[in-house]
Amino acid sequence: MTETEPYAPPVLETTSDLAEMARQIRRDIIRMLTMAQSGHTGGSLGMADVFTALYFKLLKHNPEKFWDDLDQDFLFLSNGHISPVWYATLARAGYFPLSELATFRKINSRLQGHPATDTHLPGIRVASGSLGQGLSVAVGAALGFRLNKSPNLVYCLMGDGECQEGQIWEAAMSAAHHKVDNLIGIVDFNNQQIDGEVRKVMNIEPFADKWKAFGWIALECDGNDIEEFIGTVRLAQSLLRKQKPVVIIARTVMGKGVSFFEGTMPDGSNWHGKPPTKDHEARALLELPPTRFGDF
Repeated sequence: MTETEPYAPPVLETTSDLAEMARQIRRDIIRMLTMAQSGHTGGSLGMADVFTALYFKLLKHNPEKFWDDLDQDFLFLSNGHISPVWYATLARAGYFPLSELATFRKINSRLQGHPATDTHLPGIRVASGSLGQGLSVAVGAALGFRLNKSPNLVYCLMGDGECQEGQIWEAAMSAAHHKVDNLIGIVDFNNQQIDGEVRKVMNIEPFADKWKAFGWIALECDGNDIEEFIGTVRLAQSLLRKQKPVVIIARTVMGKGVSFFEGTMPDGSNWHGKPPTKDHEARALLELPPTRFGDF
């Protein structure tokens, strides 16, 4: 597809439709990272199901009028290093041309390694990637919605390793204190960070109990089960407007969808920040068969 060709985002009705789109997004991620020979493979693949469900089923959003229409839900990605999955999802949802995915991490591209705002890429409201900051932004946006009497919601995506950061808990405490009940946090809980397993680097368990102690409603689900994730978000939405924020701990597998990228390697490493080689790409795409949506 070229920059000039029109693109209409597909309407995905069934769980099977959503799963096929998630597979396509995984194909996009692999191809983007291989072209760039730089970027974060594992977390991006692991969150493809969550992003697909959000943008094609759950969010109230308007790709064509992203900058002008404030009657939308706001989504913030705090762990900005998994930008490949966000960019691929935004393109598939109609925010910018699919062909632009080929520019990932290139000089002067709008699709930098961490989301930036200087080029005004539709879909991105704040720069992110300096870990720990996103929830503070989300709390502020949610308070702004409340001041404006807006019915819309704010979502903040975070990583489990990121929740070792003190600012996350300052923001969590602030949200509970101010009864920010139009906010849903979603934590990618894959037990992997750049230096190894989260529980070995700095254990954050009992994780759900921590959120509850900070005044949040805490839910848990399988983040790689699209139907279960959608049901959990629907439940979270039903629990809002009761003077408490809600967090969803979405348990995922880093590298999900490609067997040799998944989880922890025998030497204790993982695919947190490594791009695929051309050989990896060929093997990975065999495990992710082509979809009706087509490659960019």
